[in-house]
Amino acid sequence: MSAVRDLLRGNARQYGMVMALLAIVVLFEILTGGLLLRPLNITNLIMQNSYVLILAIGMMLVIITGHIDLSVGSIVAFVGALSAVMLTSWGLPVWAVVPAALLAGALIGAWQGFWVAYVRIPSFIVTLAGMLIFRGATMVVLGGESVGPLPDSLRALGSGYVPDVVDAEVHVLTLLLGALSSAALVWSQWRGRVRSAGHGLPVSSRGLFWARAAATAVVVNAFACVLAVHNGIPVVGVLLVALIVVFSFVMNTTVAGRHVYAVGGNEKAAMLSGVKTRQTTFWVFVTMGALSALAGLVFMARLNAATPRAGTMFELDAIAAAFIGGASAAGGVGTVIGAVVGALVMGVMNNGMSLIGLGVDWQQGIKGLVLLAAVAFDIYNKNRVGPRRGGRDRSGAGGGGRLPAEEPPERAPTAAM
Repeated sequence: MSAVRDLLRGNARQYGMVMALLAIVVLFEILTGGLLLRPLNITNLIMQNSYVLILAIGMMLVIITGHIDLSVGSIVAFVGALSAVMLTSWGLPVWAVVPAALLAGALIGAWQGFWVAYVRIPSFIVTLAGMLIFRGATMVVLGGESVGPLPDSLRALGSGYVPDVVDAEVHVLTLLLGALSSAALVWSQWRGRVRSAGHGLPVSSRGLFWARAAATAVVVNAFACVLAVHNGIPVVGVLLVALIVVFSFVMNTTVAGRHVYAVGGNEKAAMLSGVKTRQTTFWVFVTMGALSALAGLVFMARLNAATPRAGTMFELDAIAAAFIGGASAAGGVGTVIGAVVGALVMGVMNNGMSLIGLGVDWQQGIKGLVLLAAVAFDIYNKNRVGPRRGGRDRSGAGGGGRLPAEEPPERAPTAAM
């Protein structure tokens, strides 16, 4: 028990929101009389929150670098409007519109990244201006009216399902993907444990590790079984899995990921260590722009139209998901998995409160309290752990300034990058 207690105490930021998510799921499963975890509702939950999950991944990267992006909702609307016009009015094929939309989002991100990284204008001001500019541009492109319907091939991105490999009562391909995903997660956890042990860092006991790995495999495969009973995994679900795997790999194992943590932990120290801090910040905003464009395509495909009010408040959902998922306002701290967990917390709460008939006014207030509690928990955890580390914590709180992030070696910024 002491080993479990020490593990949870030393990784409160990592496991706190996972336990909170499980508690919220159990609570609403009881309150809704079992409706929350029905296969149809879980599928709808994935589709309805897919755009928030995509935005949360990019927003986590931006916040890790110590910045913020308030323009993502407007970029979602603008790229969606531009894509709808290209599909309906210009008659361009889907295979040409999708890359063009992603390129447009990346260029918008490059535009904003230039002002933030090289001109040194605060990201709050730059992205606030972008929010206004691209919201106005959306109105101009659409002329104040919705544009649709869209081709069936694009609609599949937001509401389609992956076809099965065989004709059976359950979706066999979904079960296979669940098994492969669980195996990949366990292998990744084992690899991280071996790497940490090789660097002389403390690791959990072998029994506790395998217990955690088994729990992960059970949850993933149970989730796959629930989806397989319905129509299988949605197309956007495969897209989300790919994004999570790619960005987790980049942030945990590559030099580029280490640079992002280094810039957020202490930009001056990172610069003295040879990190190209301006380029890193610039490319983070380019990535955020491309992910915003992708979210715009998914949202537009689900609605089967582009609307002038699309993307409203999306930026706040993404920011809330990042902070609930463990990001620090000081920068240098956060994980892609944490952003996904934060987005799922928000999504399950929205879905559960709607199922029990709670009014929108109460929903907004409760979500605000959850966000406040998550940030308060982060600050409490830093103040509790910091003194035991001589005043240094992962975001530099208590040390008189922002210090380099003290992360496990798979994502810790070092001077050798």
